[in-house]
Amino acid sequence: MKKITPFLTYLFIALVLFSFVFPYIWMILTSLKTRLDIFTLPPKFIFRPYLEHYIAVFTKGAFLRDFLNSVIIATCSTFISVVVGTPAAYSLARFEILGKKHISMWILSIRMMPPIVAVIPFFLIASKLRIVDTHGLLILVYMTFNLPFVIWILRSFFEEVPFELEQAAILDGYSRWSIFTKIALPLIKPGLVSVTILCLIFSWNEFLFANVLTKEVAKTLPPAISVLVSSRTVEWGRVGALAAVVVLPIVIFTYAIQRHMVRGLTLGAVKG
Repeated sequence: MKKITPFLTYLFIALVLFSFVFPYIWMILTSLKTRLDIFTLPPKFIFRPYLEHYIAVFTKGAFLRDFLNSVIIATCSTFISVVVGTPAAYSLARFEILGKKHISMWILSIRMMPPIVAVIPFFLIASKLRIVDTHGLLILVYMTFNLPFVIWILRSFFEEVPFELEQAAILDGYSRWSIFTKIALPLIKPGLVSVTILCLIFSWNEFLFANVLTKEVAKTLPPAISVLVSSRTVEWGRVGALAAVVVLPIVIFTYAIQRHMVRGLTLGAVKG
């Protein structure tokens, strides 16, 4: 029985992992197949790689423009959200603010709001201001959802920092800003990395707002994939190739800093 239990545990973990990884494997396999191989039944797992779909992604359409738009919008919205949200989270964690609990719940409620509820109001406001299909509009929209997330998560990390360290720093003559930058921030570095990655993933992969609020100038990569799906046909090979290209930068970036991300996801998990 003692030998069977670990085997069943590892088997369960393997099945769960496979269920998460298999869609990405299937996506990459589809991007490397000819149209005939894609619709072959039973599916082919051994075949000669077909790279024309990747060539079409890079040579047809406006891939470079959409890619640069995704980089600019995701980077700017994430950077501003973290820079603005970090001091706000520290204030909620350390200072006695009137109605602090209500403010925290209000911030959380914004993040919990379904995006579909806000897309029409955002579109109407943007139309009145004539800022539809601009980078600034998408950056502001993504900040609306990223900023509450940053504040709520980092508040828990700041609360984990022993207050005695800050008291000792005050006795040594540190200012409140010096305490924040030289003591609190270095101690929550894993949390900063985690929220940065999660905000970046949201901004990079977001489809609804990017599809409704942009046309051509500020269109990002996710809406570009939907163009390959029409009422007549679905270009599954190009869809798989473009989706693989979209996912690749996030996968590489996340893998590069996975150690900090895992620490960040577990360090602030005690308090909420």
